[in-house]
Order: sequence, then structure tokens, then C-alpha cells
Amino acid sequence: MKKQGVAIVYTDYGAPRVDKSQPWNEEAHKACESMLPAAAKPQPAEPEVLAAAQKEAACLRAEGVSWYPDPDPVTGEIDQTKGTPEQWTALKRDHLDALRKCRPER
Repeated sequence: MKKQGVAIVYTDYGAPRVDKSQPWNEEAHKACESMLPAAAKPQPAEPEVLAAAQKEAACLRAEGVSWYPDPDPVTGEIDQTKGTPEQWTALKRDHLDALRKCRPER
């Protein structure tokens, strides 16, 4: 990135990172993209974890949280980009009873 003209700063721990106070350099990022490590493969969830996540999603929707997404069919994780930040905040604020009902173990 430095060779492409991108300013690099170092964290308190000595780790290098792009200086976010400088404008984004799309050309440099594209030029260096092939050097990025391969993305980690998602780890499949245990069947019981996936079933619990699916049950929770269905329960929350039945309790009035109609926008709540289904979990990823492989990892069981909920995609936080599905739903607005306001919806996620409101979930914890306005649907606490539904959360308690649908997530009794938490």
C-alpha cells in the first residue's frame, strides 16, 4: 500500500493500518487486492445450534418483529445488515418481552 502512495500509520500496539484521515485510494486498494489472504471458510453450525437460531427467528416474527431475518443456513448467524440500525436498537428497546420469550436461555 505504501508503494501505491497510501499513508500508513501504526497503532499503539505497532500494527500498521491505513491512515483513515486521508482520502480513500481506490486504485491502490485494487492494485494490492491480490495480496490479501483468502477469506476464511464459514464454519458450519451444529444442527442443534442452527435449529435453535431458526426457532428464535420464527418466534420473534410471530411476536411482531416482522423484519427479523432467518439465520444463515450454514453458520446459523444472523446477518446484522438485514434490518436498519434503528430496527436493531428498537428490538432491544421495544421488544424486550419477545426477546425474553424467544431467547429464554439468555
